[in-house]
Amino acid sequence: MAVAGRDVELVSATEADLAYVMATERLPGYDALVGRWDEARHREALADGRYTYLLARAGDEPVGFAIVRGIHSADRVALVQRVAVSRPGEGLGKAMMRAVVGHVFETSATYRLCIGTFPDNLRARRVYEAVGFVAEGVARGAAFFHGVHRDELVLAILRPDWAAARAASPLARTPAPG
Repeated sequence: MAVAGRDVELVSATEADLAYVMATERLPGYDALVGRWDEARHREALADGRYTYLLARAGDEPVGFAIVRGIHSADRVALVQRVAVSRPGEGLGKAMMRAVVGHVFETSATYRLCIGTFPDNLRARRVYEAVGFVAEGVARGAAFFHGVHRDELVLAILRPDWAAARAASPLARTPAPG
């Protein structure tokens, strides 16, 4: 079970988890921040080898999900396509993002992991920066969201930075692969 609501385990999501993913995307307020796909689009992405669906669990309860694109791409650059927690404000987002970053670097040869957020989404930015992402700049009009082009703040974490932070952490477990 979760300790103080902060310990999460990542598992690969399956088609059976899509109802949870879609319900989480549709939580109040998420329509302006997270984005959402219909079931057909999720099924298509889940079947597409370029997408990795990860489900975060606290004990037996799902508490969030992440969709990562390109985790095994030849250029070793991956993108967190979408991420959301079903219980915001409990510290689960940070724990989940830390687990997602670890998963990507521990299970693949990814060199660069990036994520985008809207510049005014300070809550998300604080979470991403707390787990090692560095803001690189604003891509003007890069996000086509609800029929409107919006600016997107691009953040990234590189394998060497992740490995150095991990080595400095008292919780470091095993050496980074690759």
